[in-house]
Amino acid sequence: MTSPERRDELAANLADVRARIAAACAAAGRDPAEVTLVAVTKTFPASDVRLLAGLGVTHVAENRDQEAAPKAAETGDLTLTRHFVGQLQTNKTRSVAAYADVVESVDRPRLVTALSTAAVKAGRTLRCLVQVSLDEAEGRGGAAPADVPDLAAAIAAAEGLEPGGVMAVAPLGADPAPAFERLAGIAAALRSDHPEAGAISAGMSGDLEEAIACGATHVRVGTALLGGRRAIVR
Repeated sequence: MTSPERRDELAANLADVRARIAAACAAAGRDPAEVTLVAVTKTFPASDVRLLAGLGVTHVAENRDQEAAPKAAETGDLTLTRHFVGQLQTNKTRSVAAYADVVESVDRPRLVTALSTAAVKAGRTLRCLVQVSLDEAEGRGGAAPADVPDLAAAIAAAEGLEPGGVMAVAPLGADPAPAFERLAGIAAALRSDHPEAGAISAGMSGDLEEAIACGATHVRVGTALLGGRRAIVR
């Protein structure tokens, strides 16, 4: 596919996703400006990031440092907010801190410490979301809901970090609405202690409507925007 053809494909997909967001906001009585689209570009090339930026996308996300770091370097001339959304090992924090603006997958105290050290060394401030496990049986990462207040407090106290809110993935094979409603309650409790931590990152290609109905401020969209997953970019 040529670059103009790919741009047209992405533009059509982007229009569809934005229409879905607008319709979901209308149904929920919300302003579409309250919801940020985060394009999850994992397994897709840096050229797609560049095309999306040209179409007005300002937030992009990756879930693997091995892929994210070189793509961030290749597109470093673009004005983008870069999210890291995957499970993060402490030995990768130095690399991630060099390019990520938002780390959405903070799920344990040791990671808070490592990110703080890395952020200070990089001379940057990272906005951190606590990843909440809404179904512990799945093993997809995330802190237990009861641990969220302590993690948020640790982030707030850590040099180089600031609390941003919460992130979660709905349980597989179940109605996502109850899970997102639970996340909204956790987020509200968190904001009582950290008013600046207003982000609720929830909802993906298949369930963004339910997430928006429950108050999501960020939706992470990959397949509906970029198409089926490709081979990992090396």
